[in-house]
Amino acid sequence: MPLRVLILTASVGEGHDLPARTLAAQIRQERPEAEVVIRDGLAPMGRLITAISADAGRVVFFRLQWLWDLGFWLFVSFGPTRHVTQWLLTRVGARGILRLVDDVKPDVIVCTYPNTTEVLGRLRLAGRLSVPVCAAITDLAAMHYWATPGADVHLVTQPESIAEVHAVAGPNARVFCVHGLTAPEFLQRRPAEDARRALGLPQDGKLVLVSGGGWGVGDLAGAVEAALSLAPTSLVVCLCGRNERLQRRLLQRFGSESRVRIEGFTDRMPDWLAAADVLVHSTGGLTVLEALMQGCQPISYGWDRGHIRVNNEAFRRFGLADVVAGRAELESAIARAFSRPRPTPPDLQALPSAASIVLAEAG
Repeated sequence: MPLRVLILTASVGEGHDLPARTLAAQIRQERPEAEVVIRDGLAPMGRLITAISADAGRVVFFRLQWLWDLGFWLFVSFGPTRHVTQWLLTRVGARGILRLVDDVKPDVIVCTYPNTTEVLGRLRLAGRLSVPVCAAITDLAAMHYWATPGADVHLVTQPESIAEVHAVAGPNARVFCVHGLTAPEFLQRRPAEDARRALGLPQDGKLVLVSGGGWGVGDLAGAVEAALSLAPTSLVVCLCGRNERLQRRLLQRFGSESRVRIEGFTDRMPDWLAAADVLVHSTGGLTVLEALMQGCQPISYGWDRGHIRVNNEAFRRFGLADVVAGRAELESAIARAFSRPRPTPPDLQALPSAASIVLAEAG
């Protein structure tokens, strides 16, 4: 029988689904005969966990943001309640996960969503799961949320994350910094002129890209206004993700402004980031790394909540992105970025592929 890989994700923004799809494509390229199965890892864990992890986000991320801060502190940051929560999560979700694994019969499991990874790790430690588990981590920090001692391998996208994974999963945890959780198009830096031409954008002047991730969260309108206030800005492009309501609202507000372009969900992020001089992004994650890969200067602004706050602290600590709080500070940050040369992209092609590590675990 062909080797079979089970990739578990969760439709909680593109930060989990996109790495799952990208990794699946890389596995098929490196091992064409392999069978790759992608499944939602939340669904088999039950309606309660799905409601808390996925459905609640549609309310909490927009209307009750303070509740996400409280929940992240209670369930992730504070040790005693974190351990209780992880135990309860496994207690409730283990049966469904084991049933899914039994149905698919994989040779290896990869998980891109933290809550499901935690359950898989605990099942491995308890001897209830015999299939190797690879934890795919797409954030820079907040490893109490991502890493687990039970995972056979942790895959990270940036070397700065490795020390924190060891702090959570143990000094003997196997951690690899890999490429393959971002689209392969990001590995080749595209000249800004070519990207602007392909997107029908002006060649002259500074271009600011504003993004709220797949959910379209954060102060995107404020970011657009801050960028427009600077004379060198020739165009501001705002990406609203899958948030159609936000897109309509911003079109009403900026539709008559010749220097603003409002876009919905896009599959052309490599082009947008190559074309832009500055990225103002609200949700951290892979998008900041992708900006650096295309020589675009990232600024984190507009949604300093929960795990994003922890990642912002790491961006500051490692000097990977400018992190700002208010609009006045944002204007200064964009102006500073305009005055600096484009950053040199990291050489990710020198790293092992995520697929090669996963396939090695499958034996």
